[in-house]
Amino acid sequence: MRVNLGKDSYDIIIEQGALDKALEYVQSVYQGNKIVIISDDNVYPIYGHKIEGKLSQEFIVHDIVLPHGEKTKNFDILPEIYSQLLSFHLTRTDLIIALGGGVIGDLAGFVASTILRGVKLIQIPTSLLAQVDSSVGGKVAVDLKEGKNLVGAFKHPSLVIIDPLTLKTLDQRYINDGMGEVIKYGCIRSASLFDKLANYKDFDDLYKDIDEIIGQCVDIKRDVVEKDLYDFGDRLILNFGHTLAHAVEQYYHYEKYSHGEAVAIGMVQLTRIAEKKGMCQNGLSQKIKEVCIKYNLPSIAHLSSQDLSQAISLDKKNINKKLSYVLLKDIGETYIYPSDLTFIEGEEI
Repeated sequence: MRVNLGKDSYDIIIEQGALDKALEYVQSVYQGNKIVIISDDNVYPIYGHKIEGKLSQEFIVHDIVLPHGEKTKNFDILPEIYSQLLSFHLTRTDLIIALGGGVIGDLAGFVASTILRGVKLIQIPTSLLAQVDSSVGGKVAVDLKEGKNLVGAFKHPSLVIIDPLTLKTLDQRYINDGMGEVIKYGCIRSASLFDKLANYKDFDDLYKDIDEIIGQCVDIKRDVVEKDLYDFGDRLILNFGHTLAHAVEQYYHYEKYSHGEAVAIGMVQLTRIAEKKGMCQNGLSQKIKEVCIKYNLPSIAHLSSQDLSQAISLDKKNINKKLSYVLLKDIGETYIYPSDLTFIEGEEI
């Protein structure tokens, strides 16, 4: 699949067993000297040694292995990573590979966009959430104590390599996490995908079609990103559920809910509020809630709008003093509703 962005265009490979061809795929876009693999202590022991071994046949390869989890994606960790990269004598013609889930993809992508004013990047996402969402589109970032992804950049990779076999080694919670974003794609752009998700018995049943499911999600994101590179127009629909989700995550210091779980809460609760105001189809929030429950996702955090107000006020979708709420008319049909915190005032979320 090709993401057509002029000089920033790149391919997305979705293939079971793609990691076995890592050297071939990397060589198709990179003919330099050094590669640094940035990964975490969950993923690297499973896949890092294998990939490093293959790439070492043709390149000088270093690795940086970080603690897993959202807390690693922190602005304060950057100087240590930059220091390690400079100790490897990284140059602007070298390559960084992000090997891991969304945290590593975002962090390594931000590092690649900033070190030496930018080096090449390849994304190898190993979690469901990263494969269907965060590895595609070029948005990279780190967190501040004030909120999630508040320091970031647009850094498109030279290549994205998605191997669905990596999902076999994920804990169930990380599968659930990714399903939050998969459901989002059905909600915003594809009633047929949403219906398909509703009709599988569970994730094990869905897995027989996993390449197709990942492909559909990535294709939706590719289409949206091509039309709106910098997140001011059509691309805002990708944030369905995220205004509330990021606030919920921050309220619990990224410890209680994973990103996909928080997105599920955000989608259900925002749709419920819109439904109360007569701004979408009746019964829509229940429909989304039932699919979320099927994939072991929560639908409410039992927080007041007041609890979340500070985090929401710092949301990056706060443009011209208005929040851009992404709402559904129906499954597969979205619209942007500019408002402020009064839209959710007095609600339990």
